[in-house]
Amino acid sequence: MTETVTDMLAHNWATGLFVAATLGLCAFMVGASALLGGRSQGVSKSLPFESGIVGTGDARQRFSVKFYLVAMLFVIFDIEAVFLFAWAIVIKEVGWTGFWGAAIFILILLAGLVYDSRTGALDWAPEPADDSTRKRAD
Repeated sequence: MTETVTDMLAHNWATGLFVAATLGLCAFMVGASALLGGRSQGVSKSLPFESGIVGTGDARQRFSVKFYLVAMLFVIFDIEAVFLFAWAIVIKEVGWTGFWGAAIFILILLAGLVYDSRTGALDWAPEPADDSTRKRAD
């Protein structure tokens, strides 16, 4: 069964109105801020400014490998949350088989988290000094 253009417009007018209203609101906000926003001139206007601190030094600083490791762990566990959300939506349809499948999935991820914790992947602070090294320094 083919729909005519009139039928499609009759069924989807609310979506078109929503898109038009959203684009209109965005254009209004950008235009209003351009008209009403303050303009300043000065020597420090072109300096980079981050969180109230004027930057110093080279912008190409090295990051610790732990930063990237934690970022990858975040992505992995974020994807886990997406899978578990999808599982929670269809829990009645999948029954006990789906429950045990999700339980095994969670256990595998918990084993990975325990492994990461034991290998020190989640440790950001330096190792605490032993009492024996403190005594020798005194």
